[in-house]
Amino acid sequence: MAMKKSASAVWTGGLKDGQGTMSTETGALREAPYGFKSRFEDGPGTNPEELIGAALAGCFSMALSLGLGNAGLTPERIETRALVTLDKQGEGFAITTIALTCRARVPGADAGTFGRIAQETKQGCPVSKVLKAEISLDASLEG
Repeated sequence: MAMKKSASAVWTGGLKDGQGTMSTETGALREAPYGFKSRFEDGPGTNPEELIGAALAGCFSMALSLGLGNAGLTPERIETRALVTLDKQGEGFAITTIALTCRARVPGADAGTFGRIAQETKQGCPVSKVLKAEISLDASLEG
C-alpha cells in the first residue's frame, strides 16, 4: 500500500526581490510565506531547510517510539531537534549535514539499549533514507 502526500510552492519575482508561499495537502501549511531573506538571512517566513529538519525530526521521533515499543519500552516523551546546514558548493548550495539531537524519557530503558535503538532508527527512518546529507545523532535519556 503506497501512501502519497502532496505539497506545493508558488514563487513570483526574482530571486532576491521575489516571494513565495508553500502549502501542504493537510493544511498544516497554508500559503506559508518564504523568500530570500527567510532562507539566506534572518527574515520572516519559513524555508525548505527548516521544513526538511522538521520532517526528519518528526519521522525520527515517531520511528524511535516504534523501535522502543518493539523492545517492550514505552517512551513518555521524545524531543528531537534537527540542525540543517546549507553550504555553498560551487555555483550553488547543498544541504551538507543534519545534526539530530534527541532527548527522551523512557522508563525502564538503559543507555545502551536506547542508544542502539536510536542509531538503528536514524538509519531506518524513511526521511533519513531519502536524504544525501550526512546525518549525525546525539541521543540520550533524560532522568
